[in-house]
Amino acid sequence: MFAFLSIAFLLGIVLLMYMHYEASLNRLIRHRFLLDEYPAGEEPCTFFFISDIHRRKIDPRLVEEATGEARFAIIGGDLLEKGVPLSRTEENLRLLKKIGPVFFVWGNNDYEADGEALATVFARTGVRTLRNAADFVYVNGKKRIALIGVDDLTTENENLDEALQSVQPDDLRILISHNPKMIHQLHEWDNIDVMLSGHTHGGQIRILGLSRYRRGGVRKVRNVIHLISNGYGTTLVPLRLCAKPEAHLITIESSRRPS
Repeated sequence: MFAFLSIAFLLGIVLLMYMHYEASLNRLIRHRFLLDEYPAGEEPCTFFFISDIHRRKIDPRLVEEATGEARFAIIGGDLLEKGVPLSRTEENLRLLKKIGPVFFVWGNNDYEADGEALATVFARTGVRTLRNAADFVYVNGKKRIALIGVDDLTTENENLDEALQSVQPDDLRILISHNPKMIHQLHEWDNIDVMLSGHTHGGQIRILGLSRYRRGGVRKVRNVIHLISNGYGTTLVPLRLCAKPEAHLITIESSRRPS
């Protein structure tokens, strides 16, 4: 019995070491989305997406890999949580700024921080926040990509109609919602092309491959391409199992040939 308990203890230690190792991985997943709304013949647009950073420091190598390819970066919520030093958050933001303009959408854990202090950090680093609002980048001199951010669902203040007020009918529409359940509130007339989410951590710790949440991935929901990220950091414990952390390099381009 003693030998059995010793082996079980050692196996438990090895498993914990592996889970900590998995949680510290740096993976940049590349995606290519073909969209009818993207202008045919135009150069593709590539951007960086990361969510659920929480307590992690972003590895500079991850940013270096995206720099030069991505035009801008999007943070899909849970940039931090209670107890995270704002100095670490600011360091992460300044690192992401090396990619280009940075856009931020609120997640549930972001509300655990001092709101005024966080707003000061955003102002100091030039990060653009999207709370039921849209901002725009251009494919060319005419075609716009609308980056549409809604507040986190747990606040019950999410308002897609408000976020869409400044969006024009012919804008390509990328919706960022930290909570993926926002997909169920979309209507056909919202004309969302791509939706980006996080929140679930892909289950974070999957026992025998099972968890309350599905692994992250890309799914087509009606006409919307929906990316749910496993996220970059962890919550509660710095451990992962069968749900590796990830950030994303997303390229959107036309599904149509030039006429």
